[in-house]
Parts: sequence; C-alpha cells; structure tokens
Amino acid sequence: MKSRIRYLTAIAAVLLTALLNVPAANAAALPGSFRWSSSGVLISPKSDATHNIAGIKDPTVVYSGGKYHVFASTANAAGYNLVYLNFSDWSQAASAPQYYLDRTAIGSGYRAAPQVFYFAPQGKWYLVYQNGNAAYSTNSDIANPNGWSAPKNFFGAMPDIIKQNIGNGYWVDMWVICDSANCSLFSSDDNGHLYRSQTTVANFPNGFGNTVIAMRDSNKNNLFEAGNVYKVAGQNQYLLLVEAIGSDGRRYFRSWTSSSLAGSWSPLAASESNPFARANTVTFPGGQWSKDISHGEMIRSGNDQTLPINPCRLQYLYQGKNPNAGGDYNSLPWRLGLLTQTNSTC
Repeated sequence: MKSRIRYLTAIAAVLLTALLNVPAANAAALPGSFRWSSSGVLISPKSDATHNIAGIKDPTVVYSGGKYHVFASTANAAGYNLVYLNFSDWSQAASAPQYYLDRTAIGSGYRAAPQVFYFAPQGKWYLVYQNGNAAYSTNSDIANPNGWSAPKNFFGAMPDIIKQNIGNGYWVDMWVICDSANCSLFSSDDNGHLYRSQTTVANFPNGFGNTVIAMRDSNKNNLFEAGNVYKVAGQNQYLLLVEAIGSDGRRYFRSWTSSSLAGSWSPLAASESNPFARANTVTFPGGQWSKDISHGEMIRSGNDQTLPINPCRLQYLYQGKNPNAGGDYNSLPWRLGLLTQTNSTC
C-alpha cells in the first residue's frame, strides 16, 4: 500500500511539475512577422451644427467597466480637437454617440493625438495629447466626458534637444508609459527622431526631464511619428511601434523590442518588406477601403499606466482612408478600423 501511495505521489508530482512548466497564454513570445485581417470602417465622423468634421483619426482605446472607451482627433480645414465615444461591442461602434471635448474644460483650439490610461497610484484617468506642447487632463470617471480637467503642460517649453533636432518638423504624438519606478514620455518630430523624457512614478505628472534621442533615422520617413510603446505581458519585454511612410507614399508601422523603456531597441518587424503592419500584410474581407495603416492604438489587456498587451491575437485600432482621397491634409477623410492578427503563435 505504501509503495502504491509513493507511486501515486510521484505521478502527481510529475503532473504538477508539467502543469507548472506549461507557458501561460500571456507568456507567449511575439512572432518575427505579422499578418492581419481588417474590419471595414467602424467609426466615422459625426458632424453637427457646430462641428463640420472631415476626418476622425489618431485613436486611443481602453476597456473598462464593460465598455471600450475611444478618444480620437477630429480634423477639418480649420484644425484639430478631440472626440470621445464608448460602446460594449465593436458592432456598436458606428452608432455610438460622439462627444466633442471642446465643449468641456479641455476647451477649443489645437488638441490632437490623444492617449488615455488609468494612473493607478493616484486613482485618476489621464488623457495625454498635443497642444503645441505635451498636455494632459485628468478625470475620476472615464465614462463622463464632462469630467476632464483643463489642460496642463508636462513641460515649461520644448526641450532643448528637440529644438536642436526638429528641423522643419513638428513636435507631435506624446506617449506615456511607466514601469515600477519611472514614467517615460515618448514623442516624435516628423524629422527622423524619437525622443524619451523621464520622471519618477512618485513625481508624475511633474518633473519630466532628461530628454534624450531614443532612436533616429537619417531618412525621416522611416521614423516619422505615432510612436506607441507597450509592456508585453508575461515577458521581460517592451514593444515599440513607430509609423513610417513607405516608398509608395503610404503609411505603415515598424516595430522594435527592448527589455527596458530606456532601450536599446532591437528590430522586430522593422522594414518595408517585413513591417509590423502594412496594407500588403493585411486582408480586407469586406473590400480594401484603405492602403494606409496609420496612427492608432493596440487593444490592451489592462488599462493602467504600464500599458500591458497580451501577445496572443493582437488587435490594433487604426486610421485609414479612401485610397483615392487627396487634397488638403487636414481635410482628408480618415476613418477608424480594427486589425486582428491572423498568424498568432499561441
């Protein structure tokens, strides 16, 4: 009897060891190349008596309280501001009411390229955006569009290193992500540079400094704008995405990874022939409505300041447009669609 118990105990130990060593779904590694399927247009502008909107673009998204919360830029010939909508399922996105944030304390004037996250140490939602500087507003309830505070700037002025390298570009697309000790603010200049500034989690949102060039490219189109950085769940790894302009003039994304927000960044799918996401690596079951895969946001697995993503079956909310559209840049008919990865390794 004792030998049988010892045998069963040994079998149980082997099985337990095997179970403990099976990688969790969220511990999977990212592949070296990516393939995607795109939805049709999910979100289009909803103009009203005081808002004649040509394009909706630059989306950011979190899932909280059983709903997707999407913030985006509104664009027309007169300039940019921000819009908010929420829905419980992507099938409802097109019909969801849109709330113009220029009617809130965020105010009118140039506001664009939002990023939203929950800053857990303070119990507040942060909406980061560009206003000529790097700005933010806060809110205790993400579902209340009237709850956002008036804009405050992260910097007193453009950091000197950006002034020295921006050339004829623009300081754009601010992106905040934190680890356990520090918060990094990434930004671009449309001139081949990706910048990173830093402060401590304890001091956030104040104290951003130590601005450095995190990455550069002599061809500004290769490292253009719309940088996103995420923590890969289950891995000691961060994923960096940056929008590029291809040899055909179309927008697409390149990607890199690093074990630290400070870099260095190693190419993952980082070329025009092996991109993170480009129109020729995307299928469009409902018909190809865009040849640009442009500024957007990954669907995260959490909504706090660490920006986690599950590397299994990635999804990316992006801006696209009618391939035949042209004319004034601010008047281009950008719309939002969703990419879903089709070659997941897990």
